[in-house]
Amino acid sequence: MTPEGTVRAGWEPVREAFVENFRSRGELGAAVAVVHRGEVVVDLWAGTADARGGRRWTEHTPGVVFSATKGLVATCFLLLADRGQVDLDAPVSESWPELRGHGKERITVRQLLCHRSGLSAIDRPLTLRDVRDAPDRVHDALVSQVPLWEPDTDQGYGACSWGLYTAELFRRLTGRTLGAFLASEVAEPLGLELALGKPDALAPAAKLVPPSPRRQLPELLRRTNEGRVFRRVIRPTTDTGRAFRNPTMGRARFEALNETENLAIELPWMNALATARGLARLYGALATDGTVDGVRLVRPSSLRPIHGRQSWSPRDRVLQKPIGWSSGFVKEEQGLFSSSPRAFGHPGAGGSLGWADPETELGIGYVANRMDHRIRSPRAIALCRAAREVVTGRE
Repeated sequence: MTPEGTVRAGWEPVREAFVENFRSRGELGAAVAVVHRGEVVVDLWAGTADARGGRRWTEHTPGVVFSATKGLVATCFLLLADRGQVDLDAPVSESWPELRGHGKERITVRQLLCHRSGLSAIDRPLTLRDVRDAPDRVHDALVSQVPLWEPDTDQGYGACSWGLYTAELFRRLTGRTLGAFLASEVAEPLGLELALGKPDALAPAAKLVPPSPRRQLPELLRRTNEGRVFRRVIRPTTDTGRAFRNPTMGRARFEALNETENLAIELPWMNALATARGLARLYGALATDGTVDGVRLVRPSSLRPIHGRQSWSPRDRVLQKPIGWSSGFVKEEQGLFSSSPRAFGHPGAGGSLGWADPETELGIGYVANRMDHRIRSPRAIALCRAAREVVTGRE
């Protein structure tokens, strides 16, 4: 596999890791980009965007980034905080009065963003069609939900629910949807190929290829983090099972997001479209001074609080692993995507990733269509480590 694109001198190890993903890690179609100190130093793409139709991956091919969508949502809230339009430590109920009962009125915006609200699951069954066509039904499900634990006493990843709660809060704060704000305040002024609920704004998306059941089955039997999570996902009464099952995607599951009509629904927990370059340029700005090509996105003073952990759990109730958050951005274990405790971003199911490392001034974007069955994709990790090694080797 010979990738297309550009690599600055000295950054060849990232290209080598990208090629190795195709050679030995099952990559089908993908793109990776790295921004260092505001400059694009790696911008590569290769492979097949549509296995059935034979369409090739191009410079502008976006992918569905699953939970890396949450990093874009966190960016939107970051901009509101930077502009003084939201107090992260104010109760959500100040802007959303109906969110009351069972302690919900005390949940702060920061606690919601950091998965500490106790609202990691929604018990009333919902579908993607409900999200599109039945806002009152969705709202009733959200405000009637009883927290799974007393807010701010524990942490549990709201795999799906987080997107619904943050979307409604954002609408209450601004009168706009997250997708509309992302387009007008982030993507369009900065020239970033990012979209939520607006598939026609970008080139045709890569078609997803779900994880192989043959590869997933052995993982169920292993005493690994993935094994623990998979076993809990298939048990609907566990915190993990409840978090990942609702709203339901129907029988098509992941492949439902190969349909344009489903990409046109704003699902702020999973269906943003992005190119690797779009993610890398965004996170490259967040890793430095908050500007993209001289255009200000956010002030540096608003970025510094994200560098530290605002929440941490040695075993998240849903993900069953050590993980933390800062204002909606993931704070992973050191040594995974970065060795720096200041790094942040958000990975997504299947492997896609947007990541910022303020210590090395790196922004990384990775998008793929053949989904990895593991929670922490070896393909994404290999690319991040290669980029990190280039920088540390120069120091």
